[in-house]
Amino acid sequence: MLDIKFIKENQNLIKENIKKRNVKADVDLLLEYYNKKNEIQFNLDNLRQKRNENANKMKQKLSQEEREKLIEEGKNLKLEISRLEEEQREIEKKFMEEMYKIPNLTHPTTPIGYTDKDSVELKRSGNIRNFDFKPKDHTELAEILDIVDFENASIVTGQKFYYLKNEGALLELALINFGMKKLIEKGFIPYITPDLAKSSILEGIGFNPRGEETNIYSIANSDLCLVGTAEITLGGLYSNKILKEDDLPVKLVGFSHCFRTEAGAAGLATKGLYRVHQFSKVEMFIFCKPEESEKFHNELREIEEEIYTELEIPYRVLDIASGDLGNPAYKKYDLEAWMPGRNEYGEITSTSNCTDFQARRLNIRYKDSENKNRFVHMLNGTCIAVPRVIIAILENFQNRDGSVDIPLALRAFMGVDRIMPKK
Repeated sequence: MLDIKFIKENQNLIKENIKKRNVKADVDLLLEYYNKKNEIQFNLDNLRQKRNENANKMKQKLSQEEREKLIEEGKNLKLEISRLEEEQREIEKKFMEEMYKIPNLTHPTTPIGYTDKDSVELKRSGNIRNFDFKPKDHTELAEILDIVDFENASIVTGQKFYYLKNEGALLELALINFGMKKLIEKGFIPYITPDLAKSSILEGIGFNPRGEETNIYSIANSDLCLVGTAEITLGGLYSNKILKEDDLPVKLVGFSHCFRTEAGAAGLATKGLYRVHQFSKVEMFIFCKPEESEKFHNELREIEEEIYTELEIPYRVLDIASGDLGNPAYKKYDLEAWMPGRNEYGEITSTSNCTDFQARRLNIRYKDSENKNRFVHMLNGTCIAVPRVIIAILENFQNRDGSVDIPLALRAFMGVDRIMPKK
């Protein structure tokens, strides 16, 4: 979240940014709650001072009449303090609800627009294959190769779940190991994170863990939720901690399972593995000093490009439009892989610079050279989102007979060069 003092001093800027981001947020209402909150705090402080003065007077030698008067005054002060404390809790709740609606600022070079159609293509890389046969989509190939089981997964768990089997299971493990090895070589610390996190951590990262608009699975009778990405568990790692400046940047790469309640409507755009309720992902995360976050954001994007260049998957890079950013992101890039089964590009990675937006919510700071505590900047980026990479590999590396070649970069991890048809 933003600093409330900054919001108060820059109301027109914040209102204009809300329009750019196409979100529902009310700066005037937020400041109304803020002023009310401060007014209640001022009154509470005065009443508590009077209560203390009343208690000190009771220690003195008093007549019965004076004592009874002070006792009555003390009761009234206690009731009024209790009433204001309840009012304070209600206003604080409303204030935080409005604060969480205010989006991060937007990078000056971010394209302005409300949908993904307004994002700007920055580059394309790789050659789109010109098939001399009609290419199959990944669901047809998965059936022929016997590597994905949607049917039994729907019986055991429900629609939009799946089993990976045979070389499909090996392909997931190969992708995970390929991604982790590459990031470790680049100095990232490897983590396997919990698949659950507290609601407060999800809120701090910028996810809505409850309510009608959530895409998060909540655990009954607890404050825990299944994570939608390791960004949540990696980002929450230093919640309420103060890091040393010399320890920055902290670069992490984490593997987790990811869970999303919303798998999308039926149709080509969400067919098969493209949008599912559960998947595996390798995620990059960086904590750094504010003046370094733009540099590291470009580094994350370059790593993503390097990964998909090595996997020989054609892709394009998008500078995401302001209205499609999501509240925490200051700047966001997507990589979209060419997917012949869709005959179009589909999102395969994203990387966001969230500046100090998440750090303020999670209270993650570092002590600078002047011994002052400052909020870190936090960045995230997809290394490998397994199902979509499998789609891209199956569809781009397929052969006329239904077999699929394994990209050279993965063969040492897979142990095979090609997946052969079984049906």
